[in-house]
Amino acid sequence: MIARYTRPAMGRIWSDENKYRQWLEVELAASEVLAEQGEVPAEAARLLREHAGFTVDRILEIEKEVRHDVIAFTTCVAETMKAKGAGEVSRWLHYGLTSNDVVDTAQALQLKESAALILEGIDQLIEVLKRRAFEFKDAVAIGRTHGVHAEPITFGLKLALWYDEAVRARQRVCDAAEDLRYGKLSGAVGTLGHLTPEAEQTICERLDLKVAPIASQVIARDRHAAYISALALVCALCEKCALEVRHLQRTEVREAEEPFAEGQQKGSSAMPHKRNPVVSEQICGLARVVRSNVQAAFENIALWHERDISHSSVERVILPDSTILTDYLLAKTIWLVGGMRVNTDRMRRNLESTNGLVFSGQVLLDLAAGGMLREQAYKVVQSEAMQAWHEEGDFRAAIENHPEVRKYLNSEQIANAFSVERQLKSVDAIFRRVFGDSRQ
Repeated sequence: MIARYTRPAMGRIWSDENKYRQWLEVELAASEVLAEQGEVPAEAARLLREHAGFTVDRILEIEKEVRHDVIAFTTCVAETMKAKGAGEVSRWLHYGLTSNDVVDTAQALQLKESAALILEGIDQLIEVLKRRAFEFKDAVAIGRTHGVHAEPITFGLKLALWYDEAVRARQRVCDAAEDLRYGKLSGAVGTLGHLTPEAEQTICERLDLKVAPIASQVIARDRHAAYISALALVCALCEKCALEVRHLQRTEVREAEEPFAEGQQKGSSAMPHKRNPVVSEQICGLARVVRSNVQAAFENIALWHERDISHSSVERVILPDSTILTDYLLAKTIWLVGGMRVNTDRMRRNLESTNGLVFSGQVLLDLAAGGMLREQAYKVVQSEAMQAWHEEGDFRAAIENHPEVRKYLNSEQIANAFSVERQLKSVDAIFRRVFGDSRQ
């Protein structure tokens, strides 16, 4: 289901065809470097590069017999060499290597490809968040804490907050991806018993990878856990955006909603009026899957001695799934934010619906500044606020007519306490903090 909506490029990275293609590239790079260093005949390396090939079906067929994927792969490649009349040189394929020299190094190439696509998606999300943040920079809304009206904000501030988090998410993915750009060809227990350190270094450089300073039979899995964690945080941001839209799309709120294809899209099989935030709900649900993969990635760190294969089967699931899902959720969140319908009039009405209650904090401060003891000011303001809350009364009128308040605040000062502009005077400064001097 998910793969159908994912960019084909991400799906191809984790295809069997590409996996074996990367394995072959590692094998050929190793043969060529070893040939340059006199360990493998130069003609053998040339013929391997010229003729080595495989078919996925044949590898899978052999694997059913030998129960070992890398042996099935090398056997298939040897068969292609024989078919081209160069079967003798296939003995130099996989020379001095163990299975995970190939698998881990090739997997680093796949992860590098996946990270490039994910960073591309994050960049697009950053761009659309910035654009819409400036679009609604001055769109007054009510801020909510615990789901309850708190104080005025602007809708642009919500988007600026998400933008700021997206920038951090991008850096985490960059750092984690760079920490995964390591290969290893140090043998069955990491001792470089069959290749020289110089050969390992050169092979990795040829593949545009760094060499792991030390490894067991595998590259340490804390690197992979960090990458999955970074992806989970990207998905958590997507969920954060989607969850807010879900709340704001509720009938009694109706401040924002996800795009809806009127005349085509159907919201309910039974209720034609429904406009459900289905994509937002998908985003929230699938983010949980990536988060759950973090636990599995952490479980992969501790292996028996120099290696067991308990991590291998797990990674066949969590690495493709996490990268594909992250790519998918980014695409859907870009669609959601970019096409989100925003009702600024409704925002203003919701802000004003409590008849000034959301300015209680400013009234409290102004009374204290005017000379009333804070404890007394809190008592006066809360009393009027609670009455207005229960009776749906006019809090501002109650404050204006309160004899104790009038001892400390005149009409102009009271009006200033209920000023939206006063509450939002620092919005431009916050935007400069987040976006610098840039303008949309």
